[in-house]
Amino acid sequence: MVVQQHRRRGGAFAVAAVVLAVATGGCSGGGGAVAGDRRGGGIDDVRKAADVLAEAGSSKARTSMEMATGGTRVTIRGEGGYDFKRRTGQLTVVLPKDPAGADEHRPITELLAPGALYMKNRGAGVPADKWVRVDTTTLEDGNLVTGGATDPLAAAELLRGAREVTYVGDEELAGTRVRHYRGTTDIAQAARVAEPHARASLAAAAKGFAKDIVPFDAYFDDAGRLLKVRHRFSFTNESGAVAVTSTTLLYDFGTPVVVRLPDERDIYAGKIGA
Repeated sequence: MVVQQHRRRGGAFAVAAVVLAVATGGCSGGGGAVAGDRRGGGIDDVRKAADVLAEAGSSKARTSMEMATGGTRVTIRGEGGYDFKRRTGQLTVVLPKDPAGADEHRPITELLAPGALYMKNRGAGVPADKWVRVDTTTLEDGNLVTGGATDPLAAAELLRGAREVTYVGDEELAGTRVRHYRGTTDIAQAARVAEPHARASLAAAAKGFAKDIVPFDAYFDDAGRLLKVRHRFSFTNESGAVAVTSTTLLYDFGTPVVVRLPDERDIYAGKIGA
């Protein structure tokens, strides 16, 4: 995965820009309102999503990140599992085909941990048997988009800053009845009230994005577990406006998820291609 640097607020905003390379060759208030929620809860259900997931233990996960810029739209997909108690996960991220249609990019294995992202098959001069470690607290998006998949727990922690939440209605999601909420979340507020393991990364994201306010749609089952969340991020770079829609789907709760982080000797310390 080639990570390009996009200048935002005087810093380098790292994005999952391999997608772009393939395709082309606010307010900090904590208040909120709930409209039309006949079941009650509403904003409280949304804000405590991460806590309920920790109680649930673990689940399988699917992710989708769609980026649109200059009339080009491409998607990165991921699949794996997450242990919300240990705050670790593993995803296999599949990159889009190149413009000619050739599927020449090997899937990337990503390990997610508090403050860190590990990637294997990253390319850009990294040996095939080595991992790349990224300190997510140094990324200007806090790894909300850099890895091509939003960390499932980070996606839930981001909802702690939820505001202006509206109950859309009951829907069916993969055979399960869910409550659908729509609203916006404030990245800076989420960073202030997040659990300690997530604060630094979210604080970095609050500084990196042009706007703190992020629209979302969230879907919960009757146990209050977050089954699906879609965040819509936006920023600008040298090429113009970039819209990123990140979707996380959680299912099969209780499925064991074992994540073994790489040993230091397996982490690549050499120069990485830009």
